[in-house]
Amino acid sequence: MITLQKPLRPDLAVIANWVEPGAKVLDLGCGQGRLLHHLAQHKQVDGTGIEIAEAKVARCIEEGLAVLQGDISKEVLDYPDNAFDFVILSQTLQQVYDPAGMIREMLRIGKRGIVSLPNFGYWAVRLQLLATGRAPVTKHLPYQWHNTPNIRVMTIKDFRLFSQEAGFLILRESFLLSGNKGLTGRTIRFLPNLRATSGVFLITGSQKNPAT
Repeated sequence: MITLQKPLRPDLAVIANWVEPGAKVLDLGCGQGRLLHHLAQHKQVDGTGIEIAEAKVARCIEEGLAVLQGDISKEVLDYPDNAFDFVILSQTLQQVYDPAGMIREMLRIGKRGIVSLPNFGYWAVRLQLLATGRAPVTKHLPYQWHNTPNIRVMTIKDFRLFSQEAGFLILRESFLLSGNKGLTGRTIRFLPNLRATSGVFLITGSQKNPAT
């Protein structure tokens, strides 16, 4: 059995704070179910998760969580419109082959979406690339270029511009500087694209230029 009582990762804590009590939630790429467990315990949500790793799915099921095994890009296609109050994608968008398509599906099946992502514009990442001329490796982005699960490089500024191009609205933002191996963090309000290691966004479809 896994321990799900430890404090949430900083971006997950922000997400949990934004989710309304009793909401119907889908967590895409839910991992071992830390967020779902927290939301069930503290917000009494009706939560479902999708995770591709079989071992992680098994752990979730052991903890009594409703989690399906599968590719999130395919599984979301099976849900009807407006099936959830919130659809969550935490630290995963940079691993998705079709980010615009994923966002469209999130906002089709959910009334609102929540996305968290690592900020490749963080000053230490920029400095390392400038100083070494090599793909950066930091405590926040610990992978080498050849073994990283990330197939895209994005910044907070990139996501804001992407929201305009893809036609969805950012309703709320939070920017974090993580510490202690990502287990703690503090809010960044000034120059977040330079000073934050991650961003969290509450999004919805635009009436003027609908994402759906």
